[in-house]
Amino acid sequence: MTVEQAGLAEKIDAAVDAYIELLNSGTAEQIADLYAADATVEDPIGADIRDTREQLVEFYSVITGMDERTATLKWKKIAGDTAVFEFTLVTKTAGLAFEITPVDIMVFDAEGKVSTMRAVWQQSDLKQL
Repeated sequence: MTVEQAGLAEKIDAAVDAYIELLNSGTAEQIADLYAADATVEDPIGADIRDTREQLVEFYSVITGMDERTATLKWKKIAGDTAVFEFTLVTKTAGLAFEITPVDIMVFDAEGKVSTMRAVWQQSDLKQL
């Protein structure tokens, strides 16, 4: 591994940790800041692709607008410019609670910003608690 690759791996590792932390307590704008200007989000895979900052903020506002939310990282793997990780997200709002455990695949640019995010989950993975 070159020094450049090691530096990117460190940036990716920190970005994934920041993503999970921001899912817990950040704003939709802070989460969108982790993404490159031309990033795309496909969540879940097969859904319409979001490719503007406004769409990312709108998407993450659903999560950040919940009364309670807890994201817990289960594992992550980093290779080259890509991180793959699994986490559990529990959300509560209006007396209802839901849990989902997606696997996210993020590709990063040289600055450590997310250039693509694809989430692997299906509707049956969303469980009401």
